[in-house]
Amino acid sequence: MGDFVAFIAAGNILLEYVIGGAAVARSWTSYFATLLNHKPDDFRIIISNGLLAQDYNHLDPLASAVCLILCLGAIFSTKGSSRFNFIATCIHLIIIVFIIIAGITHANLANYSNFTPFGARGIFKASAVLFFAYIGFDAVSTLAEETKNPAKDIPIGLIGAMFITTTLYCLLAITLCLMRPYNTVDTDAPFSVAFEAVGMGWAKYIVAFGALKGMTTVLLAGAVGQARYLTHIARAHMVPPCFAYVHGKTQTPINATVAMMGATAIIAFFTNLNILSNLLSISTLFIFMLVAVALLVRRYYVSGETTVANRNRLVVCIVLILGSSIATAVYWAMSTGWIVYAVTVPIWLASTLGMQVMVPQARKPKTWGVPLVPWLPSASIAINIFLLGSIDKDSFIRFAVWTAALLLYYLFMGLHASYDTAREFERGEELKIEDGREGTGSG
Repeated sequence: MGDFVAFIAAGNILLEYVIGGAAVARSWTSYFATLLNHKPDDFRIIISNGLLAQDYNHLDPLASAVCLILCLGAIFSTKGSSRFNFIATCIHLIIIVFIIIAGITHANLANYSNFTPFGARGIFKASAVLFFAYIGFDAVSTLAEETKNPAKDIPIGLIGAMFITTTLYCLLAITLCLMRPYNTVDTDAPFSVAFEAVGMGWAKYIVAFGALKGMTTVLLAGAVGQARYLTHIARAHMVPPCFAYVHGKTQTPINATVAMMGATAIIAFFTNLNILSNLLSISTLFIFMLVAVALLVRRYYVSGETTVANRNRLVVCIVLILGSSIATAVYWAMSTGWIVYAVTVPIWLASTLGMQVMVPQARKPKTWGVPLVPWLPSASIAINIFLLGSIDKDSFIRFAVWTAALLLYYLFMGLHASYDTAREFERGEELKIEDGREGTGSG
């Protein structure tokens, strides 16, 4: 969809990884405190003299230190990081199975007597906020250079990881709410406190240890993945090319790793978890929506091959899908009625059906491809935008500030980089992004 949209998407991908890492790092402090029989704030510096705003005055040096230590691990060896992740993940899975089995033995079905205490709106609001738990799956796509057969390995790894993790998420959520009433769940270390409350105080140490291992592997995997994102962006010269530098001995993008983990450490030091999760969810939902739109464009449009009539039909269908989805989300956020849905939902259905019937696909996937096109990506667009309607106003303001900063950078820096890159293509000095190397003369 062009350099501008790609740059906005790239900026938000970087934002979601930085904020996601910061959120996990602050949670790391909470479980570490539980392991040592302390409160999380015992390891934080609280500024109470008004110098810092309420959500930014619990300084967390331990979270920042963890980020910097894992940064060194990601710098020195991708293979070493992968081995550590594999071993730690195996241990973590054993502990997850223990949590589920031990937790179920202390289940109280009465906790589920009021199964939806906040109704449908509560469910969708929670879905929007916890959506950030799903970032990281897309990072699998950045590791193509580390796999033997990317066209096959990447989809299998991505789909398999999502299926297993989603199943575990559901089982853990069910277990937790069977152990404790939802309104008594501790926000800092829920499982550790839940086991202590049911008389299994010894188990909280196993849980805390498992959580620390899990969050450590998440941070390490994030350090590897987010550095690859920045490296790919730098190869296109949308950010300074120095971030594309790969060290000859360690074969890791040192500059990109330091930049991303440094930013993560700074944000983790200052920012409250609630602020991070809401802002992160907006960024993630926005990116996933853009990916679905890009999939439709890629599948249905090829420059120089698609006719003008088919291109125009495609544009109309996409605009109607986006418009009806936005209208549905806005109405959901502002009203409890249903009359508007009787208009927006049929428009979405008609525009998706119109794309399937009236616009021929211009590309077919060679090896793996998204099935049920255009219905699956169209549904993805609608769901992502709908969930955005459940996020608070302040988070949208913060997101707007970040987007404005991206626009300014693009106007003063990125636009010139796009022009320079285009000139290099014209001179035949094409950047060989796919194999991770630059063409001769491209610097």
